[in-house]
Parts: sequence; C-alpha cells; structure tokens
Amino acid sequence: MLNQPMMEKLLAMRLQGMVDALKAQEQDRAVNELSFLERLSLLVDQQWNWRENQALARRLKAAKLRGPACVEDIDYRAVRGLDKSAMRALAKDSAWVRNHENVFVLGPTDPATFCCTSLTH
Repeated sequence: MLNQPMMEKLLAMRLQGMVDALKAQEQDRAVNELSFLERLSLLVDQQWNWRENQALARRLKAAKLRGPACVEDIDYRAVRGLDKSAMRALAKDSAWVRNHENVFVLGPTDPATFCCTSLTH
C-alpha cells in the first residue's frame, strides 16, 4: 500500500499527531463508516491536540516547577491562614480563569497581606 510513504511524508512535515491518529483509524473498523471530511477532521483535531500537548509539556518543563500543583491539592490542614472558600472562589469565578491567564501568588498568604497578579501567556 501507499500508507508507508505517506506516513514518512507526514513525519517529514512534522505532523506526528496526524500519523498517530491515522494509525488509530487503521485499527478501528467503525471509522470506515465516516465520510472523508469527517475522517480528515478527526486527523486534524488529533494533530491540533498533539501540538497543544507538546507546547504545554515544553512550557511546564521550562517552568522547572518543583512538582505538579493545582487548587484541589492544597492542604488546608497546615496553619498558613488559607481560607478554603476564598481559594476555591479565586480558582472558579475569577476573570483571569475565563481569560486563560496565569496567576502568581506573591508574599505571605495572610489575608491582610495577600497579593496576587495575573499575567497573560
């Protein structure tokens, strides 16, 4: 078949996500029921997601974080003056979340001196 030369060309064009999706489509018989445009759309979506994931992995590596962190993992048992409801509200209802901005917490977490700033990415 012509699949191998096509796969090599896709890889030469740096379309690894599309190659992975095409291999997955070859294994799935149900995909034969889809139209050409539907299958192409799946390939393009997979390539897009692959690139987004690669970019996120690069940014996380460049950030040199000490470990994974998320709001859900905050330990409120430690005496640090963190208000659980305020932290959850900050994570859920803030404009910076809707705008896909980053937030860095600076300084002590005492409510009287709590300061944060948001930066766009």
